[in-house]
Formats: sequence, C-alpha cells, structure tokens
Amino acid sequence: MPTRRLPADDPSAIADAAALLRTGALVAFPTETVYGLGADATDPAAVVRIYEAKQRPRFNPLIAHLPDAAAADAEGVLDARARRLADAFWPGPLTLVVPRAPGGSVCDVARAGLDTVALRVPAHPLAHALLVAAGRPIVAPSANRSGRVSPTAVDHVLDDLDGRIAAVLDGGETRVGVESTIVACVDETPRLLRPGGVPRSALEDVLGSPLAGSLPEGGVRAPGMLASHYAPRARVRLDAAEIRAGEAALLFGPAQPQGLGHAVATFNLSVGGDLAEAAARLFGGLRRLDASGAATIAVAPIPAHGLGEAIRDRLARAAAER
Repeated sequence: MPTRRLPADDPSAIADAAALLRTGALVAFPTETVYGLGADATDPAAVVRIYEAKQRPRFNPLIAHLPDAAAADAEGVLDARARRLADAFWPGPLTLVVPRAPGGSVCDVARAGLDTVALRVPAHPLAHALLVAAGRPIVAPSANRSGRVSPTAVDHVLDDLDGRIAAVLDGGETRVGVESTIVACVDETPRLLRPGGVPRSALEDVLGSPLAGSLPEGGVRAPGMLASHYAPRARVRLDAAEIRAGEAALLFGPAQPQGLGHAVATFNLSVGGDLAEAAARLFGGLRRLDASGAATIAVAPIPAHGLGEAIRDRLARAAAER
C-alpha cells in the first residue's frame, strides 16, 4: 500500500499521524535537522518495524524524541553538565546520551540493550506538535534505508520508503540539513560522539571545558556511528583537487577545481562558502549527484571548523568501505 502523504496545512494531519504512531505504525516527520522515521519508543514491536523498514543493524541504538525537557527527565538522568547543555540547546539539534532513568519507558530494543538512552527535544513546530499529540517518546532515526543518504524533503523519504511505512507528515524542506550533534554525559568527561547541528565550539563554551574523544570503548554507543553511513550508491572521493572524467562533482565555495568540464553533473553546496547553507544542502546534493549515474562523486575540500566538522564527518562515512 502506498505511503500516505499528510500535508501540514491539513488540520487533521497531526492527529492522524499521532493516532498511527499509537497503534504501532511508522510515520515519518520533519525535524529541523532531517526527516525522522517515527515509532512508539515504548513499543518493542513498533521499534522492530523501524529496523525492518530501514534494514538497520539491530545493535545501533535509536534517539528518543520528546516534546520538552520535563519529558526527557522521565527517561534519562541528566547530570549538571547535561543539564547545562539541555538548557542551552533544547529545543534544537542536540542529542544527549545519558544513563537511563529508573522507570524510563524507552524500550530495550530502542536502546539496543544499553543502560543508556539517547534523548532529543527537536525544535521543529510540526515535530513538537506531533510529540505532544502522541503523548509518549518517539524514536526517529533518519527516514531512509540504513546507510543511505539522509532525507531533507518528503520526496527523499518516499524515494526510499514508499510503501514500507504508513505515512509521512509533509513539512517541506528541513532547515539544518545534518543530523543532531550527539554528546554522551555518562562518565567523567562529556564526549562528542557525533558532530552535527550544534558545533563543538558552542558546546565547549557552555561546558567551559573541551569535549573528550569521539568513541568510548564498547562498540556502538549512539546512532550514526557505523563507519559506513550516509552512503550514496556511487563511490565518494574526498578532498578532490581535480575532477576526473566521468565523475560527478560536489563543490563548495566559488573556487572551481581543475577538470570541472569532465564532470557528468555538478552541485555546489554553497557558492558563497557558507557552511550553514552547505549543511542544509548536503544530503539533497548527494542524492542529486547520485541520480546522475556517475560511478564516483568527487568532493571538493570543505573546511573542518564549525559546521564543517559535521559535514566532513558525514562525507567521511559516505566514503568509507562498505
């Protein structure tokens, strides 16, 4: 059965989407980062449907989305450092990995059996309205097949999941365009597990100290940490100073690499070199170039500061061996 498309201007759209979630169905919805594939976080059977729809490894935990910090407190134990980050960046593109609260309702399947839980309060008004209407935590990984390019528009969701999920709430294009930053507050020093929509520098300013390294021992501790992730069908070649014959070119800024005339397709993330614009256009650009049929997408150099760290992280995962 085709996936229902629920327009945001339909007064019944939020109620319909929430009702579907409460029955265990899957509903994609927009956040300020990317579209998420929502399921009732308290229902193991519903969560398993996400893994099946996305063809996602079972050991990769999911982020539980909540309408406000008070709801998050019922699911996780936020220490003073986590509280400072939540106060500064919620609602917004920050996920906190914290110890599970006694009596927390996010099911074991969603947490991949871990004693921690990943929590986020999204800033998008449709996401907030849906979470309030659903009345329970909603896990929502990116609404695409696992390892594929994340969706920043409804058509991206349907390209991957049409007929595999019940509905998608149409909120137009997302604003941030890369997933949330993930910070773990589970040991002595907060750790940056995944760069994203909140830059490292902003987090460290609030904490007053540097974040620790990216991955503690013990395997996958948070979403989006598989080595090969966000991958188009084409091979991805990073920091390309020149474009080779038959390649598609993902560009950044006004400079044009050598051999650009050889490209079968081009997409500039930001002609003006704006990293926020580049982040918002990253996944859409990868999808467009992938659709060209090129065997390789050559990526021009992108700065590593600010949101560039998150962009380069996603591109490195897209380029990893699969």
